[in-house]
Amino acid sequence: MIPINDADFKKLTEFIKNTYGINLTQKRTLIEGRLSNIIFEKGFESFSDYLDFVFGDVTGDETIVLINKLTTNHTYFMRESNHFDYLRETVLPYLASTIKDRDLRLWSAGCSSGEEPYTLEIILREYFGGGVLPWDTQILATDISNRALELAKKGIYAADAIDSIPKLWKLNYFEKIDAENYRISESIKKNIIFRIFNLMQPEFPFKKKFHVIFCRNVMIYFDQPTKDALINKFYEFTEPGGYLFIGHSESVSRESSKYKYIMPAVYRKV
Repeated sequence: MIPINDADFKKLTEFIKNTYGINLTQKRTLIEGRLSNIIFEKGFESFSDYLDFVFGDVTGDETIVLINKLTTNHTYFMRESNHFDYLRETVLPYLASTIKDRDLRLWSAGCSSGEEPYTLEIILREYFGGGVLPWDTQILATDISNRALELAKKGIYAADAIDSIPKLWKLNYFEKIDAENYRISESIKKNIIFRIFNLMQPEFPFKKKFHVIFCRNVMIYFDQPTKDALINKFYEFTEPGGYLFIGHSESVSRESSKYKYIMPAVYRKV
């Protein structure tokens, strides 16, 4: 493993923090472990040479490779399943009774390899699918990692990765590829828009607000001011009466946010 000196460590962590909001100042070993191989592969002998190469790349491609290496994209189906229960049993009935134009907008921010937005779309299909009049329930799914997004778009998962989902879901919404792999059905996949997106960009480009935002286990490496600023941006882009879901290891500051606490990791714009 290649060691990183103090100057390069400071240079890299400040760049990651300022660009992506991720605080890696306590993750020196993680940085050395995840980047050493790529430094070897590209023929460099030190972090200094590699970082000069990355920051000198005018295309930005090497920065994308860097962030792909450093970000953790671990997730799974039905993670923190009580959120999905609350969405199905409380949030959707409320929204179905109040949204007059049948245009329901959800955002999976930090969607990783796709398990979360696909789960959300299946729940929406189950809830709204039997209605006489159709609902527009397209989901926006974003992440800063193009590697994660490519996996999400393919929608291929190992058999053991979908063991936690209901058997009827597996039957109705997944196609068996072989003994070890399944693919999410095109009918589910087509209703999700996958986009690369940096939550730290100054302005969000959305023309409409969202009724539900899921941003779970994304802010664990953010410092408090970064978290507060992002939460306030989410609030700005949440419809009145809409909901924000975050990870159970995360929290919203009640002093700096206008969201109302509903239950652990669930907040509402009232």
